[in-house]
Amino acid sequence: MKILHINVALITDAPGRIAEEIGKVLIDNGHKSFIAYGRYPRPTISETIKIGNHADQWMHVLLTRIFDKHGFGSTTATKKLIKKIVEIDPDIIHLHNLHGYYINIELLFDYLKNAGKPIVWTLHDCWPFTGHCSHYDYVGCDHWKSKCYACPNKNEYPASWLLDNSTRNYFRKRKLFTGLKSLRIVTPSDWLANQVKESFLKDYPVDVFPNGIDLAVFKPFTENNSIKIRYGLKSKRLILGVASFWGRHKGLDDFIRLSSLISEDTSILLIGLNKKQQVGLPANIVGLSRTENVGELAAFYSAADVFVNPTYADTFPTTNLESLACGTPVITYNTGGSPESLDLETGAVVEKGDLAGLFNAIGSILDQDKRKFAESCRARAQLLYSKETCYIKYLNLYKGMRS
Repeated sequence: MKILHINVALITDAPGRIAEEIGKVLIDNGHKSFIAYGRYPRPTISETIKIGNHADQWMHVLLTRIFDKHGFGSTTATKKLIKKIVEIDPDIIHLHNLHGYYINIELLFDYLKNAGKPIVWTLHDCWPFTGHCSHYDYVGCDHWKSKCYACPNKNEYPASWLLDNSTRNYFRKRKLFTGLKSLRIVTPSDWLANQVKESFLKDYPVDVFPNGIDLAVFKPFTENNSIKIRYGLKSKRLILGVASFWGRHKGLDDFIRLSSLISEDTSILLIGLNKKQQVGLPANIVGLSRTENVGELAAFYSAADVFVNPTYADTFPTTNLESLACGTPVITYNTGGSPESLDLETGAVVEKGDLAGLFNAIGSILDQDKRKFAESCRARAQLLYSKETCYIKYLNLYKGMRS
């Protein structure tokens, strides 16, 4: 089989890493894997197709910022991509994130409907069935169930600074994304699957395949003092937070408020902050930039006493899984699919915005020996989230769609 993946980035985001891991499974089983991507080239085992260029993407950004027409730019880039797809003639086309200023969904789906090829679409967020945003949970909006209008999330990604085109976008997407004869949707969580079933995509079959992680990389490190010593935290109990981008929905403000409540023997370490966010942090918060060194990231997870994910909008955060694999318990807000990765022996779930509840949950875990949780956390990751177990499901899905 020849499988073509389409995603905004290569490997640097979670969907990109998922496409890469599926590609490895395909190649290991004698098949071919192609990845078409918009930006961030990285070494990959799959054959790659670059979509567009910086100038094209900046024009798409302007179209989004002014006219709120995200997904309807990149005309020339998409026409070139379609010619390449015809040349490759893949057996199955696997879609990932189509937002990100790099592809024209109208041209792409017109081609997909005419080509008649089997399509898998892994949804990593809610953008495919809204008129604007990728996450509406933060603002509690349910317009997407009937039609989008007066978007309360207009200024959030993909931000529009002027017009609100959410109603027209909604109906254009509904027309484009429905009516495909052979499309299967995959979501990483039951929560997102249930959202899909309430949207205009409800007539498609939906499979739930949790994200997988590399358990050979994300594993407990027995020597953790070096991390704490490096940042002056040797004698501290350590609360860890990790995000690739700390937007307002990731809970940075809650960490700052939390810092005024924790005791002097406890510190917070946040990974993924930009330079501006690192300035002026409270004294008991250490802020670091994003790291692409997964071995170093695993060392941070292992050094922490608890991983805290106060996210206000999420589908199925991989950070929770990485922490579990490193033997560190997780506390998360009751947001989207985030709680689905936990049970009573591996962490705790707190209602969104309940800072007192978050503080108490953290205290409850910190007051216990981490070893009480470590074995259960690792065992849960091994049972449910091994990349080998998770991504072989896609190969079986491809085979079923071709039979």
